[in-house]
Order: sequence, then C-alpha cells, then structure tokens
Amino acid sequence: MLVSQQTVTIGPMETLTESRLLRLEETTTAGAQRYYKPDAIEEYYRDRWGDQVRRVFQVLGPILFFILQLGLDRMTGQLSQNQPQRARQLLQIMNGLGPFYIKIGQALSTRPDLVPPAYLEQLTQLQDNVPPFPNEEAFALITEELGQTPAEVYQTISAQPIASASLGQVYRGTLKTGEEVAIKVQRPELLPVVTLDLFLLRRSLAWAKGNFPKIFKSDVVAILDEFGTKLFEEMDYIQEGRNAERFAQLLKALPEIHVPRIYWDFTQRRVLTMEWIDGIKLTKVEAVREAGLDANQIIGVGVQSSLRQLMEYGFFHADPHPGNLMAMRDGRLAYLDFGMMSEVTPEQRYGLLEAVVHLVNRDFDALSRDYVKLGFLEPDTDLSLITPALQLVFGSALGASVADLNFKSITDKLSGVMYDLPFRVPAYYALIIRSLVTLEGIAINVNRDFKVLEVAYPYVANRFLTDESPELRRSLQELLFQDNRFRWNRLENLLKNAKGAREYTWERTLDQVLEFLFSERGETIRERMLEELFTPDDKGITGYERLSSLLNQSGSTPSLTTTLQRALPIATRVLARPEGRQLTQQLANRWFEQQAVRLLRRVLAGDVRN
Repeated sequence: MLVSQQTVTIGPMETLTESRLLRLEETTTAGAQRYYKPDAIEEYYRDRWGDQVRRVFQVLGPILFFILQLGLDRMTGQLSQNQPQRARQLLQIMNGLGPFYIKIGQALSTRPDLVPPAYLEQLTQLQDNVPPFPNEEAFALITEELGQTPAEVYQTISAQPIASASLGQVYRGTLKTGEEVAIKVQRPELLPVVTLDLFLLRRSLAWAKGNFPKIFKSDVVAILDEFGTKLFEEMDYIQEGRNAERFAQLLKALPEIHVPRIYWDFTQRRVLTMEWIDGIKLTKVEAVREAGLDANQIIGVGVQSSLRQLMEYGFFHADPHPGNLMAMRDGRLAYLDFGMMSEVTPEQRYGLLEAVVHLVNRDFDALSRDYVKLGFLEPDTDLSLITPALQLVFGSALGASVADLNFKSITDKLSGVMYDLPFRVPAYYALIIRSLVTLEGIAINVNRDFKVLEVAYPYVANRFLTDESPELRRSLQELLFQDNRFRWNRLENLLKNAKGAREYTWERTLDQVLEFLFSERGETIRERMLEELFTPDDKGITGYERLSSLLNQSGSTPSLTTTLQRALPIATRVLARPEGRQLTQQLANRWFEQQAVRLLRRVLAGDVRN
C-alpha cells in the first residue's frame, strides 16, 4: 500500500521474536552487526517465504503502479511532460516504504548515472524525520543494551525524544556525574527490517541485470552492496563513536571545530551517549546573529574543514545536513552524527585536485582523462565523445571567474551528461557530491551570495603548487606546458588564487616550488622555462617580464626596488644549490646575449639613419 509522506511503515518484521532476531544477528554480522554480509543474509532469508511474500506485496504495489504510469506516459508521448509529477510521486513512495527506502532514495539523489536529473532534484527532498516510536520501547532497549534502566544510568532524561529519524531517535539527558548528554536510541528490530529489504532488492537487481544487461550502465548490485555496507556501519553506534573520535583527532588542528565527546561507559551497539551540544542550527540565521556570531565566518570554517577532510585526511563527514552542523555559543562549529562517514584514497584525492584545476583552466582534454583516472569512465572509453560534451556543459559556466561559479549548478549540468553518456559514479564520489552540495545549500541559506568554490579554490591552488606528491608534480608540469609553450597565465592564476588560502605564505610556496624545480622531476620544466623566459608571447611580453610581475604580489607593475626585494630571497635560495648556480649562469648568458642583440640592432638602425 502507498503510505502518506507523514506516515512510515516499518514493515512486516516487527513481529519477529527476540530469538529470531538474535539468530539473524549471528548469521549476518558475526554477533556484532558490524559488517554487511550479503551471502549470509541470502542464506538466512532463502527459505523464509512468508516474510518475503508479505514484504514483496507491501513494496511491489506502489512500485508497479508507478511503473504502469510511466508506461502510459511513454505510450501517450507525455514522458518528458509528466516527469516532474512522476518524480514527486516517487518521493512519496520512498518516504512511505520505510527506513531502508528513505536511505535508498537519499543515496540515489547523488547518482546522476542512474537517475534522470528531474528525479535527482526531488529525491534530495527526502525527509529523514519520521514519527517517533514509543518511549517504553526505547527505554526497554536502553536497559537491554546497557544492562541498567535509564533511571539507573541517567540522572535525568527528557520525557519525549527531541528528534526522530528513520534509524533512531534522540533524547536529552544528564549523567549521574552532571554532564549533559544526547542519548541516541535505535529503532527496535531495525536490523531485520533492513536486511529483508536489502535481500529482496539485491535479488531483484541481480535478476534484472542478468536479463537486461543493456539497461544498466553501472554494476547496480555492487552499488547496492556498497550502500548496504555503509548502512550497516550507520546502524552500529559503537562504530559511530569510533568515527567521532577519529574525526576529532584528525581535525584537532582546527580549533574552530568541535566534536562531541563519546561516553563509552554508556554506549553500545544500539545506544549512543555523547556530549550535549548547546548550539544553534546554521539555518536559523537570525538566531545566529542575535547570539553575536558571524554566520559567514562559521560557514567558511565548514568549507575549510570539508576541504581538509577530503584532500588531506581522506576521511570525511558524508552527511553535513542542517541538523548535523551547529553554531556553538563561543563561535565554534560543531559536527553531530558520525554514522555516515566515508574515505577516499590518496590517488582519488590527487585526482580530485587535478580535476578542479583542469576545470577552472578549461583544459577539457585533461579533464576527460581525469574522469578515467577517477573511475567515472572505462579506460577504453572514446574520449573524443566526452571532451566536447564537457566543453559544452562547462564552457558557458566557466566564462566567469571562479568566484562566480556555483557548485550545484555545475553538478546539475554534469548530471545530464553522466546520464546520457557512459559514465558511472564511484561510491566515494557520490558521497562527496552529497556532502558538498548539502554544505553549499546551507551556505546559500545563510548568505545567498556565498560561493563554495570561491572559498575552496584558493586551498586547491595552494595544494597544487606546494604538494610534494609525484602525481601532482607531474600534473603541474602538464598544466603549465601546452604545445611546448609555458603557460604563464596558468601559473599566474594558480598564484593569484593560492594567496587566498589559509595555509598560504609566499616563503612556503617559494620553497616548495624551488624544491620541485631543482629536483630530478623538475628538470624538464627548468629547461623549458629557460627558453620561455626570453621568448615573447603574442603580445610581445617576455617570460622575464611576466616573472617580474609575479614577484610583486599586488598585481601592479613592480618597481625596481620591489623586484629586487622579491628577487633577493629567491636568488639566495637558488644560488645555494649546484643546479641553481648552473641555471643562474645559463640565465645570465642568455640575458647578455639578448642585450647584445638589442644593442647591435640599435647600432645598425642608427647606421641606416646616418
């Protein structure tokens, strides 16, 4: 049956006995519900036809009716016209089918390779706040998990939950020692509900993929397994506590960020007790301002934090929605709910940095290759079809400066390309998109003119210039040289934007660049720059003149004094190296040759006039 958006049906498994629940946990999760094991779930449910049939009827009814309407739209030629209406219907269906399908819908909202753009927009509106379950069940679960009644564990606990979501609900309480805490309690018998839905959907997708392989561009079974893994982690509150502590350790270099403390004595798999955060949701802009806080600054901290998570630590918060980000009274930004976390490898981090820089510099050939390295395209994909599509999508958007780019508009345009071309979205990237789009949505709510890329690109540019990884050094070389010419405008763009980075200092950037330039890996750039310094461009400006301009960070034409002030520390660092002394000698020889040629031309010109 189709349930309204306000009501959520948990499913037929609510009548499972405790013994059956325990057997399921032992079968599927080695007794700890830590891991998603599709083979174990398959074995458990294979012969339980009663459970399967009941749930199939609940799910199949609204879905078949939806598919029938799509078929009628196609027959009548109204498929495109009715797409917005069908997208809204799908949203209602997902909300009505319970926790698993709410989570599925949220995951699909970041999968442009699987879902048409009109549906993506609707699925982002899926609500994760559902009616609470009774206190009696919550308190009984606390007793079962902690071995003591709530009255024995907590000095106080709120009479009603202060928040309720698809997987659990939260109470406010006080420990016997006086600390204020948030108490997160999982929905009763959530595990059998989720595992049954996973089992049925996985079997259906495997059948469909086997019988209609041309319909699916991506491995939908593997995508579902990745989703199942993340969902099981989210249902394990011990894992969430560990995530929080790891997150806090990684972000300790950012004093503007606060991560709540986990009280391990009162935390188990289905009950989590953590520090209560007295803060204001970032979406309540007026309340933030009335508290004397700068909402723009706090959002900026959130962007910088996300960049470090993605590009440095490789461990990031994948669900920074408004309920999970709080402005504290002292101006710090607090993160809540660490159930949905994800990781990216160093290779993926470098690939993302390269893709952003290539996008900003309109290098669409390199951007196409980036998508192959990042796993969006098969290695044998014909990029001659991809590059023009990317240029068509991003060409107009990139006519403006980085400050004018809107992250969501870029991802929206890219979604259409991914759906029409042989793209597949890696699981890690889907979560990154969800994280950044959500963060930008919060930022725009605070300040309509806020641009995430404007704040983020200085960090990216600085990393691109100073990171010592061989991958980025090689990519920097490819970026700066094209058609055997040094692209001074790209170097100027990187330096200009890097100055806005929090970590940027001229001296540090200079040291890193010189370190690379005089390394074995930088030999090619050294040799080419030597030629380019004395070669005029289309406007007659030599590389030497452009380099002199770069030494003056104000961007105006540098005076002789300014140039000497900037050149002195560079000369000191360069001459300290044998390679530097050799390069200096070569530069001096080339400079004297150039001056001699100019002098000879003037003399000859004078002779002609005489």
